[in-house]
Amino acid sequence: MDFSFTDEQELLVESIEEFCERYAGEDEIKEMYENRRMSEELTSAWMESGFGLMGIPEEYGGIDTDLVTLGLLTEEFAHHSGAPLCTLNNTLAMRDFIDFGATPEQISDAMQDYLETGQPIFSLGFSEPGAGSDNQAMTCVTRKQEDGTYLLNGQKTWVTQGEVFPNVLVIAKDEDPARENKSMSMWIVPKDAPGLSTAPLHKIGQKVAAFCEMYFDGVVLTEDMRIGKPGEGFLNLMKNFETERCLIVAQCIGVAQAAMDDAAAYVSERTTFGKPIANYQLIQLKLTEMEIALQNSRNMLYKCLWKMDNGQSVRIDSALLKYYAGKACTMVASEALQIFGGLGYTDETRVGRMWVDLRGMQIAGGTDEIMVYIAGRQLSKKYAQR
Repeated sequence: MDFSFTDEQELLVESIEEFCERYAGEDEIKEMYENRRMSEELTSAWMESGFGLMGIPEEYGGIDTDLVTLGLLTEEFAHHSGAPLCTLNNTLAMRDFIDFGATPEQISDAMQDYLETGQPIFSLGFSEPGAGSDNQAMTCVTRKQEDGTYLLNGQKTWVTQGEVFPNVLVIAKDEDPARENKSMSMWIVPKDAPGLSTAPLHKIGQKVAAFCEMYFDGVVLTEDMRIGKPGEGFLNLMKNFETERCLIVAQCIGVAQAAMDDAAAYVSERTTFGKPIANYQLIQLKLTEMEIALQNSRNMLYKCLWKMDNGQSVRIDSALLKYYAGKACTMVASEALQIFGGLGYTDETRVGRMWVDLRGMQIAGGTDEIMVYIAGRQLSKKYAQR
């Protein structure tokens, strides 16, 4: 096993650190959180640097990048910024749009807009108030009309950037909202389409990527708004779940590492009872467990990405990774907050923000419980075969 970085990866890490010092320092992060969106300066610089093109196929104007390197980019940006900003989501959205079966014309239009703005042309409308992890409970539905158009009705929730991006990519059942109906299609719908309305949802963390609810009341769809084949919308969405979960974990590790950096430095500065708290065994235990959690998470992540780069199945690995690392990274930030004590519970430090941000990652991209459901079923089959 070779854990070393290539020369190109070493340069990438250095470049990201320099980028964050210039565009994503703590003052800039605070301002973006207050404004609930990434700054245009950061977004433009991200694209100009080429970071925003990494992971998008070259034939569509991107930069072909292996997943290990994409994971490194994601982790280091989260590490040096100390926040899970939207750069990952933007790149994943464009990768997904290509893989979902969009037509060449649809991809060309989307990429042109992405290159100009640094943002994808769509948010993703998937979850519903009664259908989050239980996707079969979805009731958002399209019905074909006599004139060949379709009417979309229903509600979506937790739509990230839904009030920001110009379109929404909606997953809806075909013709019948019944639980037994597994036929779902994918549609790209303009945010200003008649019959579509939104309402904001106020998150406690990750405030740069705002949530909203979306309501569809007789929204007219035409066949050229369909993405991919009829009835295969959910199957398309599942294609890149494993990549998404790995890169969510890369963000988690980066933010948790930033929390570790702050806490480990603070223990040598903070003095109680006449000596630095670094001398106390309870503090040493916290740092030890935090470091173990980081190293375990990182090793699992890059093994998983390496397997994907080499065409190996990671169905179990990605679920185990998301389950373990999501909780482990939240623990790291929580212990960092505890080390800072009362100061950590104020906005004078950034560890409180990191803890809240990381806690949300145990829900995003598949909850802890769903990861157990995915991995547990496969593990029983794996070991039954022996």
